[in-house]
Amino acid sequence: MKLTDNVLRSFRVAKVFRENSDKINCFDFSSNGETVISSSDDDSIVLYDCQEGKPKRTLYSKKYGVDLIRYTHAANTVVYSSNKIDDTIRYLSLHDNKYIRYFPGHNKRVVALSMSPVDDTFISGSLDKTIRLWDLRSPNCQGLMHLQGKPVCSFDPEGLIFAAGVNSEMVKLYDLRSFDKGPFATFKLQYERTCEWTGLKFSNDGKLILVSTNGGTLRVLDAFKGAVLHSFGGYNNSKGVILEASFTPDSQFIMIGSEDGKIHVWNAESGMKVALLDGKHTGPVTCLQFNPKFMTFASACSNMAFWLPTIDD
Repeated sequence: MKLTDNVLRSFRVAKVFRENSDKINCFDFSSNGETVISSSDDDSIVLYDCQEGKPKRTLYSKKYGVDLIRYTHAANTVVYSSNKIDDTIRYLSLHDNKYIRYFPGHNKRVVALSMSPVDDTFISGSLDKTIRLWDLRSPNCQGLMHLQGKPVCSFDPEGLIFAAGVNSEMVKLYDLRSFDKGPFATFKLQYERTCEWTGLKFSNDGKLILVSTNGGTLRVLDAFKGAVLHSFGGYNNSKGVILEASFTPDSQFIMIGSEDGKIHVWNAESGMKVALLDGKHTGPVTCLQFNPKFMTFASACSNMAFWLPTIDD
């Protein structure tokens, strides 16, 4: 089944889970699409089975808190940042609920975490104005970049380059093998006076970069030339909430939630609004991602919702 405008418009909430007492700050699908794992401000980690549509287990990170949770390539392991005590990144085995390794180095809150799509490398960005490059097999930082402001960062789908959004005005592209030589491309955008950049993602085809903000606009950039192809607005975000925006796996559509619980969808190429879906969320939709393998997506406030299409176009 192919994603079309009509299929997207037909999506409805199939299941709602109320496992959390505070907002879900992040979730991540496994690469096979069979599970999704969430982190919440209530210090819990919840693992869901996407095929059976039910929560499988809950773990807690009471001492350190948990944010920016990401699956690694090893089965049943995740990395996540802390939102209490310190700014160390932790590598956890879900199998026996034990830490495999710690990654100390940042001295302010980690605001971006991206796992390489191809190997054990990951990058982190922090309010300490640095991006650090890590390898899961070593607690020592493998590379360090000092920047002029708060960074957001992400790997491209091939895992060969990564992009850093700096100070809400520049996107810098680095070659992973020679990042110490500095960026090979820098795209300067008009400075965002009214809002800060909160996220950066590549489309799966590698052609587009999506920049999300804590205001009411999203930007889509040409990943090669840096030109702003589209600016999307018209969704509610008056309180400066961090709302996750995502591409669909086919790179054709862009989605974001809003503070009123609705989900907005645009065509990435034409820039046309395609759908407005009502998730009946009780709070702002802070997290939103499409399943990488199945025709379903998830959205979250303090509740987690699984969506399914109601037509087969």
